[in-house]
This record gives sequence, C-alpha cells and structure tokens, in this order.
Amino acid sequence: MTDDRYFYEPARGHGLSHDPLNSIVAPRPIGWISSRNRHGHLNLAPYSFFNMFCYRPPIVGFASTDWKHSVQNVEQTREFCWSLVTRPLAEAMNVTSATVGPEIDEFQLSGLTPAASRVVAVPHVAESPVSFECRVTDIMQLHGADGTKAQSWLTLGEVVGVHIARHLVEGGVYDTVAARPVVRGGGPVDYFEITAAARFKMVRPA
Repeated sequence: MTDDRYFYEPARGHGLSHDPLNSIVAPRPIGWISSRNRHGHLNLAPYSFFNMFCYRPPIVGFASTDWKHSVQNVEQTREFCWSLVTRPLAEAMNVTSATVGPEIDEFQLSGLTPAASRVVAVPHVAESPVSFECRVTDIMQLHGADGTKAQSWLTLGEVVGVHIARHLVEGGVYDTVAARPVVRGGGPVDYFEITAAARFKMVRPA
C-alpha cells in the first residue's frame, strides 16, 4: 500500500469502521418499493440499491439483501410500484425502513396513503409526486465471480405506468430539482437533497 492510497481486497475485509463501497457509489436514488402479497397484505420499503437500466422498454430494478418481504411479494404477484422519496417525505421513508413482520402495513405505520394504480393492482404512495407502476421481468440471485451465490436478489421490472405531478413539468421537461428528491449518501446515516446550487450543465459531443 502506498502512502497516498488505501487499498484492500473486499474478500479479506476493508478494515474500516464502515464499508466504504456504500459511500463511494453515491449518491444513490432510493427505490421506495410498494408491493402486495398473494393474501392482499401491503408492504412499503426503501431500497438504496435501486436504479434505471433500460430506456426501451423502460426497466428499473432494486437489489435486496436477503429474501425480504418485497422480493417475496413481487415473486408472488409479479408487480410492484416505485415512488419518489422527496425531502418532505424523508422522515416517513425512514419509518418504512423498520424491520417489521409481514402482517404490518408500512403505509399505516408511516401515515402514508396508498393510492390506487391504473395498470397494476399494487398501490403507490399518494403523497409522492412521482410514481412508476411496474411489472416484473426478472428476479435473480446474485453471485460472485467464482459462482458462489450471494444473499442478495435483483428484481427488474418494466415500467408500465408513470404518474407525475403536473407542477414538475415545465415546457415539456421534467424538473428534477423542483421535486426535491432525496438520495442516499456516504456513511451510515447520510442522505442528500438535490438542489439547484449543485447543478451544472454540459452538452454531449456530437
């Protein structure tokens, strides 16, 4: 190891007080995933291992450490919704991250309202200004380079319905800053809000 570089092999441990990978790959959008199991019980959980992976068709995905209620539910019903976490909703999002039994409805726990979706049977968060209705395309268990299976499952879903609050669309363009999205940052407790002060513009080369 040189003096100006900290190097480690993840398989041997990082030797720090907090895993730096979560801090380096940041900020990360939060996938606020709502699902319903075959018995009709609702679940709402935030995932910072979330992103968009394809334009056509539009595909989003979230990864769950361990076989949690969200993955179990979407495997059963093949549907889920994603709702945008905004700064006014950050505390409610934090409530939904609690580890509770499958009989507990996180909508009720957090005081949020389940809004009926138009294409899928799973509700989305009424208070959120943006939501996606999704149908599952793949659920896969992740594995290492040596083939060893990890206790993590990646769920991918095609976006089949999009809800956007009208005040967030200006001149036909969605205003990311106006939505005040919250993203996961470094460290065990850090989150960030996207603001206009952090914005800069670049034109891609032709």
